[in-house]
Amino acid sequence: MNAEIGIIGGSGLYSMPGFTVEKELFLETPWGKPSDAYMVGELNGRRVAFLARHGRGHKISPTELNFRANIWGFKMLGADWILSLSAVGSLKEEHKPLDFVIPDQFFDRTRHRADTFFGDGLVAHISFADPVCEELADILYRAAQTVGVNAKKGGTYLCMEGPAFSTKAESNVYRSWGMDVIGMTNLQEAKLAREAELCYSTVAMVTDYDCWHPEHDAVTVNDIIANLVKNAENATKLVAEAVKLIPKECHAKAKSALAHALITDRKAINEETKQKLSLLVSKYLG
Repeated sequence: MNAEIGIIGGSGLYSMPGFTVEKELFLETPWGKPSDAYMVGELNGRRVAFLARHGRGHKISPTELNFRANIWGFKMLGADWILSLSAVGSLKEEHKPLDFVIPDQFFDRTRHRADTFFGDGLVAHISFADPVCEELADILYRAAQTVGVNAKKGGTYLCMEGPAFSTKAESNVYRSWGMDVIGMTNLQEAKLAREAELCYSTVAMVTDYDCWHPEHDAVTVNDIIANLVKNAENATKLVAEAVKLIPKECHAKAKSALAHALITDRKAINEETKQKLSLLVSKYLG
């Protein structure tokens, strides 16, 4: 059962209006099990697969996420595009709670995560200067405008390790660097999607200002939960509109990301690694 478009998001999004789930697929990958079953079905006439990033019930912490299995599963299902949605804190006054930011850059502050499919005798160096698909980011921005969600295109997503949030010192340093939003999940997704030659873009949904803000201590857990709920409502509208705008065929640069990235002498690649990565590299290795 194939899907054109992959969607990664919070547990509540798989019940989005208009999404007809035909099957739950529990996949096995060379990297282990993904976060949950892929909900495969139809949304606005397009074949989509949805994955709850942290599992239903939010059981998996950011550091524990099996990013490789999650992205590999979408590749197994035949997806060309991945829409990612995630909650973030704002590092700029202009990005207000309930705003959506569609970043075009990432900054990595993680420490304990696997973020490549390669190794074990096969080396690949992808280009990651522009880490999101510009065409898909444009589509997400247009969809936000259509459904009336306040969205801003461009900016840098700082990906921190977690699970604890930043100290005020860290938050202020990130602000001094010009970062826009802060989250714990999207950098690895973007990097692995590029290695898998999938077009990836994310919608960063602001729930609150990070701890740098002078009014931060006045924000309650109830406030944040209310924003999460409202953001989820807006996200379902945006996703439903975006899938209608995504082309049937993808011609983005990401689709040939490995064409000049495989540096290992073909004769030196061991058969086990070649087989393990065949989903990605068979068209280049023959």
